[in-house]
Amino acid sequence: MSQILFYIIIGLVVADFIFERILEYLNSTRWSDRLPEEVKGIYDEEKYRKQQAYEKVNFRFSMISSSFSFIVLLLMFLVSGFAWVNSVALSVSANSILTALVFFGILMFVSDILTTPFSVYDTFVIEEKFGFNKTTPKTFVLDKLKGWLLGAVIGGGLLALIIYIYQLTTSNFWIYAWMVISAFSIFMVLFYSNLIVPLFNKQTPLPEGELKSAIESFSAKVGFKLDNIYVIDGSKRSTRANAYFTGLGAKKRIVLYDTLINDLTTNELIAVLAHEIGHYKKHHVIWSLLLGILQTGIVLFIFSLFVGNPILSAALGVAEPSFHIGLIAFGVLYSPISMVTGLAMNIFSRKNEYEADAFAAKHFDTNEMASALKKLSVTNLSNLRPHPVYVFFHYSHPTLLQRLEALKSKQNIQ
Repeated sequence: MSQILFYIIIGLVVADFIFERILEYLNSTRWSDRLPEEVKGIYDEEKYRKQQAYEKVNFRFSMISSSFSFIVLLLMFLVSGFAWVNSVALSVSANSILTALVFFGILMFVSDILTTPFSVYDTFVIEEKFGFNKTTPKTFVLDKLKGWLLGAVIGGGLLALIIYIYQLTTSNFWIYAWMVISAFSIFMVLFYSNLIVPLFNKQTPLPEGELKSAIESFSAKVGFKLDNIYVIDGSKRSTRANAYFTGLGAKKRIVLYDTLINDLTTNELIAVLAHEIGHYKKHHVIWSLLLGILQTGIVLFIFSLFVGNPILSAALGVAEPSFHIGLIAFGVLYSPISMVTGLAMNIFSRKNEYEADAFAAKHFDTNEMASALKKLSVTNLSNLRPHPVYVFFHYSHPTLLQRLEALKSKQNIQ
């Protein structure tokens, strides 16, 4: 039975790789040397050629990097790599919690080292070539070190706690693990900007002036109490612009990238802000959190049915069943279900984006919202004509043309 399960795991890994490459190929069929009619008025000829060049470079880079990751993962299964790492971890400690921490620590560290050259090339060659990169080598290295430290402290701490719960409760561990992860998820929604973001970026309150006055005026108009408006130094790493809403209740805040403030007019910024407030007013933040928690509970419940099964460990060449080996095998076996739930979450997210756009159009200005979306898409060299199948599987936001079409139904955009 373990041999059959092994072949199923290999089949799923291969099928996933092939499927993703098919999606990327479909996307590449939308390339055009001439400015398509539907994007005229958004891209000019020169900017469109640059966007297409950026798209092609990223396509080729993705093929190389994803093929490398696929080959490494496949070899890990074919030559019993996970069993070997498990033996190394057991040689360090026989304690199941420490063994799991060493096991995943080795996997994560080696994986990151192997993929770092690709990250370096992406950041300092591709992004640099197209004018996006502002990251210095020092910032890149510090980000890596901080990421490792956070992964060890937060990821390692959660894993140790969950394994400890499993040892105490076995088959019912998923209930208590679900409670712990849910509490952690809520905590991070409330305090992520206060605790994690400052490790990587500076956040400063939006200074007094025209923009802050306009934001406060609009917030009061739509009955949105907003005391926390911050500017983040996104230009430290990239020229890309963004804004996001985070937190709940008194901890809610809106964060504007400094690049966004530089790229957009005051009215366009208010439109973006209106969009973010729309997410809050439509309870998207709460619903996304609740659905994420529900999804976690389902995954943990299904995992609890298989975690102690020796067949999972045997499929990876490990005689003695363990939590961490079972987790690796289960992660691959669960991937088809994960794809379905991911699709559902993307559909839900795209619906939320339409609703937030509609809120901005209704309570502020349709044309300013459309103008902001166009500027951001051009600045970021966004692909305005992705293949519909690729959009269905991968996009959490509607495409720009879809969003503009939806906005046109609210008001005629000149």
